Amino acid sequence: MSRPSLAIRTVIFSMVSSVFLAAIKFLTGIFGNSYALIADGIESVVDVFSSILVLVGLKYAERPADENHPYGHGKAEPLITFLVVVFLVMSAATIAWQAIGNIQTPHELPKPFTLIVLGAIIIWKEISFQIVNNRSEKLKSSALKVEAWHHRSDAITSVAAFIGISIAIYGGKGYEVADDYAALVAVAFILYNCYQIFRPALGEVMDEDIYSDLTEKIRLISVDVKGVKDTEKCFIRKAGMKYHVDLHAIVDGEISVTEGHHISHQLKDRLCEEIPELGNVLIHVEPFVPLSN
Repeated sequence: MSRPSLAIRTVIFSMVSSVFLAAIKFLTGIFGNSYALIADGIESVVDVFSSILVLVGLKYAERPADENHPYGHGKAEPLITFLVVVFLVMSAATIAWQAIGNIQTPHELPKPFTLIVLGAIIIWKEISFQIVNNRSEKLKSSALKVEAWHHRSDAITSVAAFIGISIAIYGGKGYEVADDYAALVAVAFILYNCYQIFRPALGEVMDEDIYSDLTEKIRLISVDVKGVKDTEKCFIRKAGMKYHVDLHAIVDGEISVTEGHHISHQLKDRLCEEIPELGNVLIHVEPFVPLSN
């Protein structure tokens, strides 16, 4: 299966999971008198819409390079990530507003069965995080990283809800608002995760130099290619699931232009063969100048 296809299947898995969990949370929250669970359900609904955006972004990013986009359409991924962050901030604001209103309004204690439902949700969301996060690492996809953190964020808010409901149930009358305070704690975690998602996506759009491990790997492979004496500059920028590389390779200054051109093609082919996630690789040939005595 191709990398884009695997990424798309992963997003669909997340989306279906969020739909079922949102329904379970809303029903349990309504019948179990728990606003923390309803708040959790709101986040799951936002996750569904976010997954749709990510899916659209991945589909668009998969489009091949054309005359107007010589490096492809991969930058759509971080741009979609920004939109997803906006959705998450809006959901956090909605949850906070409702929780503050509930704190000021007396209401019934949550039902004990809500804890059983929350325990199952926490386990499932953490499993989902591990699955999606592993695929995001494998595919080097910022969009899938967003999807993974949706699951981790959901698991954390569910833990907060579990603690709040437990305090409310075992504390009894007068502790009903513990459930609502748990929703506010969940909001803080959501906002923190928004930053965790936003920061790397911003670095990708700004072509930030954050790929030292990949740079080192490129240099080691390069000097193993016949005719390449060393490397100089190595610039890397990420677009979607591809890394575009500008590399200065040092070769013998006495060889012909044709020989230098041949070495650069051998180097490019070797790099693309050993690092499949590379996209455009531009090799600039520099002449080797021996140190004079």
